Amino acid sequence: MNLQENKTGIIKITSKPTGFVELISETEAEGENVIIFEEDLNCALNRDEVEIEITGKSYDKKKGRVIKIIKRNKTDFVGTIKKSATGFLLIPDDFKFYRNIEIKNPSSEVKEEMKALLKMDAWTDPKINPSGTIVEIIGKKGLHETEMRSILVDKGIIYDFPPEVEKEATEIAKKEEARMGEEAKLRKDIRGVTTFTIDPVDAKDFDDALSFEEVDKNTYRIGVHIADVSHFVRPGTLLDKEARKREFSVYLVDRTIPMLPEILSNGLCSLNPNVDRLAFSAIFDLEKESGKVKSRWFGKSIINSDKRFSYEEAQEVIDLRIKNQELSDKNFGYELSELDRIAKIYRKENKENGAIEFETEEVKFELDETGKPIRVFKKARVDTMKMIEEWMLLANREVAKFIFDHLEKRGGASIFRIHDSPNMDKLQELAIFVRALGHELKIEDGITAREINELLMELSGHPSEGLVRTAAVKSMAKAVYSTKNIGHFGLAFEYYTHFTSPIRRYPDLVIHRTLEKHLNNGKIGQDEMAELQKICDDATEKEIAGTQAERESIRYKQVEYMMGKIGQEFEGIISGVTEWGIYIEEPNTKAEGMAKLKEMLDDTYVLDEKNYAVIGIRTKKKYSLGDKIKVRLASADLDRKNLDFKVI
Repeated sequence: MNLQENKTGIIKITSKPTGFVELISETEAEGENVIIFEEDLNCALNRDEVEIEITGKSYDKKKGRVIKIIKRNKTDFVGTIKKSATGFLLIPDDFKFYRNIEIKNPSSEVKEEMKALLKMDAWTDPKINPSGTIVEIIGKKGLHETEMRSILVDKGIIYDFPPEVEKEATEIAKKEEARMGEEAKLRKDIRGVTTFTIDPVDAKDFDDALSFEEVDKNTYRIGVHIADVSHFVRPGTLLDKEARKREFSVYLVDRTIPMLPEILSNGLCSLNPNVDRLAFSAIFDLEKESGKVKSRWFGKSIINSDKRFSYEEAQEVIDLRIKNQELSDKNFGYELSELDRIAKIYRKENKENGAIEFETEEVKFELDETGKPIRVFKKARVDTMKMIEEWMLLANREVAKFIFDHLEKRGGASIFRIHDSPNMDKLQELAIFVRALGHELKIEDGITAREINELLMELSGHPSEGLVRTAAVKSMAKAVYSTKNIGHFGLAFEYYTHFTSPIRRYPDLVIHRTLEKHLNNGKIGQDEMAELQKICDDATEKEIAGTQAERESIRYKQVEYMMGKIGQEFEGIISGVTEWGIYIEEPNTKAEGMAKLKEMLDDTYVLDEKNYAVIGIRTKKKYSLGDKIKVRLASADLDRKNLDFKVI
């Protein structure tokens, strides 16, 4: 490479701070990183688009200097207000922001130890701190409500609905409820068919229901009924514009930030039991024994759900029926058991076709009245969750295939949920990682989803199973929304979209509109095609922000919970090794912390990168990825969301 030739890219900054810019060549999907030290960052911040020049080498990496910031990733930052010699500063929550920000013209509301949102001015001189103006005071640092709101504000997630949007939603709900009987005449009437919803116990919005009927001795008719949000949320309305801005409902440890106002999301759109509700349905006639789809129907319907099950309640009914215990007809034991049996057939077939089972353990929190965590526990994973997943996968896949076939004949565009095959460099990293844990993953000629699944099955029950699952997920390309269908590697589907959650995902709402057009032989115009790709790009970006917010809220509560355990001993699992420390996961809370190598005084430990281990120079004592390790919790830092462990 010509050292004089300037390059552009996205800079990623660590908390040290050190920057890395990945250079992509024309012949490779992934290139090498250029390292940029603090003195050469030249006001660049994390994820800014920058122009750099190569200035030499640092060890085995190219070294560079930022010469121009092409585009800022963001200019709004959340942080804590502190007094300074000349006024007030904002200390950003993001520790990758390596400077404090001078607060210009502070109002009387600006007080020390308050959390706030600040808009940063143009910053071009690295010799001085950046400056900016306070946009919003969020609340007192350390309070539960302040910290949860801070996470949302920092990620640009909108919390409250504007009054005019709430007003429009109320008017729409009132109008459409009054004309429900009139609308019912225009739809397929499913109200006489056994129908129920199965959701988490604390769910308030029910966007999918299943119906079950026997057509003849060889055929079941199974309906996957999805809330017809597109009937209520029409293009061009304030409601639609607000949903488009949000793109998703977001879930923190203690709350849901809905995409739609509650009068719709928990009310008229939600498939609540024992009331008439409008749905967009995918109805399948299936062979009883095999579950093979004989025919399908898509269209608008009206349903009346007989019962609202939680996953656990539905599982209990299935389990009691397996034990031949008598159940009343209202428990729908036969219907649930048959839906579960066929779902298991689909699950097995998908697995044989190469669908990867990326099930990871998740935690929930019990909070006291102040929001402080008093218990952390793993979410139970029951078969009825998998059952619902399989029926939703079937509906999503079949809708995607139907739309794709229409696009081939008539042209136009749609939204697909795609997942590319993994990059070879990342596969090589995964293979090395797996080998360090004593397993083998052959990747010489690429890899199939089936081969990854076989590895995960081989590791089932092994102490390192969770680590390998996490590493495998990280090696995968990210599933995204796109108008170009390339299939879904992880699910091993040639066609896939999101159709089943329009209350909480805007792309699903758009798919409903697209499907309705195709059912009515309508066409997607050129202007709509460009807008669909914009929706795809925005949805992918907002999905990442929502996921980050959820993870940050979990991480905050894990650290807050562990603050009460300082000094206690734990048996953890080594989840990562670096040149400066060992990462350790506490299995019950899934909280992760670090034991610093410089504090392991029985020897001098060095990283064996190839084998994912640290080894003592004198004693040859070895700490490897996946090993169990006894540690004491030394400290917990809520600001950085960090835990420090000491090896015992």
